[in-house]
Amino acid sequence: MIGVAALLQIAVAATVPADGQADSIPIITLEEALQRASQLDPDYVSALGQVGDAAWVRRSARLAFFLPSIQVQTSDTRFSSEFFNIGTGELASRIVDFRLAGSYTLFRGGSKLAELRQANAELESAEADEVEARFQTALGTESDYYDVLLQRELTRAVARARVLSGAAVQTDSLQLLLELTRAQVDLLRQRAALKIARLQLGRRVGADGPVDAASIDTLPPRPLPLTEQEAAAEALARSPRVVTARADERAATASVTAARGGYLPQVDLFGQLTSFDEGFFPNATTRSLVGFRVTVPIWNNAQREVQLSRVLTSRNVAQAALDDTQRGVRRDVIEAYENYNTARASTALAARAVLVARENLRVQQERYRVGSTTIIDLIAAQVGLT
Repeated sequence: MIGVAALLQIAVAATVPADGQADSIPIITLEEALQRASQLDPDYVSALGQVGDAAWVRRSARLAFFLPSIQVQTSDTRFSSEFFNIGTGELASRIVDFRLAGSYTLFRGGSKLAELRQANAELESAEADEVEARFQTALGTESDYYDVLLQRELTRAVARARVLSGAAVQTDSLQLLLELTRAQVDLLRQRAALKIARLQLGRRVGADGPVDAASIDTLPPRPLPLTEQEAAAEALARSPRVVTARADERAATASVTAARGGYLPQVDLFGQLTSFDEGFFPNATTRSLVGFRVTVPIWNNAQREVQLSRVLTSRNVAQAALDDTQRGVRRDVIEAYENYNTARASTALAARAVLVARENLRVQQERYRVGSTTIIDLIAAQVGLT
């Protein structure tokens, strides 16, 4: 029986695929992973593009205070029969004209200022969204990075459990063989999990294949530099979610101001230069005009009222979202604060548990040698230490 069990142990061990691919897998540090992931994550790239778009909207709103709207137009018209040409004062089958027109809005019920405020708020919101996307990218990258480290250590632990199981004496070879078979299955599953984790990390950093994580220090986690209340206050002041909600509320308020400006008159200053001739560049006759226009809105089939109602609803929703976001951020920060402190305490307790398990295994090994315990107790001690 001892000989058969030994052969079966060799057969079972032979079915475990060696993890030789780990030597050829590129290794990346956490800092390198974060840097590469921030350039590849689609959500972050999109958020960065939104910042550029919002910056142009604000730039346009600022320029509207100083620059007029300018249009240039030219046309070359040919007729089937001669037609009076206003430029030459004669009959001609061809008329060429050139127009240069410009206009500047002097007053629009405060809409210019409201649009600038809205553009500033939207830019701030886009910048906060970019920070939020960067944080989410970093969070996902760190999660995948630590998952590789976790799966790698678990693979080593499972392999170590199989080696420990082989330390039992051969009189319990059948029980040992059963334990080896279980460890074999666990090791197969664990190596598969490690392979998937490496592939996911490679995806994060833009690699076509698996990427391994460089080992990090195992120093105990340090206490947080902020109290719970200080952390909550910091989050309410600088959290991207709060900043975005606050900026959205300001943008919605500015939209209400702009919509109310539709009830006030609009004053525009305009000018135009027009030239006519039979060929380019037309200069036979030139006309110019300068004037101002006052537009008083009276009734537009309730379109202003509909627009105002919509922006008021959007503002109320934005205000409610801001209040809810602030309460949610406070709750999330306190939860994260408590989870971190719990994790620190759990780390210390786990280190103590390792010492206890190691001593328990030593005692079980001594008892097994003198025949005062069973292999089940010894294997349980081995698994406990693992």
